[in-house]
Amino acid sequence: MTTIYVVRHGETEWNRGRRIQGATDIPLNDTGREQARGAAQRLQALLAPTPVYVAASDLSRAQETAQIIAAGLGAQEVHTYEGLRERSYGDAEGMDIAEYYATYGPLGADGSIAEPWDAVRARALTDLARTVEDARASLGDDAQVVIVAHGGLIRELIRAASDDVYPLEGERLPNVAINTFILDDGAVGLVEYDHIRT
Repeated sequence: MTTIYVVRHGETEWNRGRRIQGATDIPLNDTGREQARGAAQRLQALLAPTPVYVAASDLSRAQETAQIIAAGLGAQEVHTYEGLRERSYGDAEGMDIAEYYATYGPLGADGSIAEPWDAVRARALTDLARTVEDARASLGDDAQVVIVAHGGLIRELIRAASDDVYPLEGERLPNVAINTFILDDGAVGLVEYDHIRT
């Protein structure tokens, strides 16, 4: 069994402006960098004194968050996985939330312009398992895994691991939320997720 800590990336200017980011490569802002340093400190308290494998999506906001966390944990490098990217929203990327809702409706009902949620879930689960496999191959069976990814993708992991029970309606994953999963014999389980009520 492997414990996996999945962290949402730090804040970007598009997060601050409540704009749809999706697969657009928006960098962290200074607040996001400070949040990442805080996440590293929180992870230090959670992790056992065994090797840590740090992974991230290939988008810069996740990679930089992961690099800051890795430095705080003494990990040697950050491993990137394209399958951990945020859901793509196509032409809607860059819109603010109000404009998006007025144009396309709720985020869950927009398959015609966005990547389907089941496709996001499938690639998230595939690269979660791949990350654990790579961590064990690199650091041994007692390796712990920290993954930095994105809000929409993490929500799908939570939903998959909880049989679509969580997150509850009105719950949001804030920047640098730390969510805990286990992978046991190929099955993903949810231990805890970090959320706020909206």
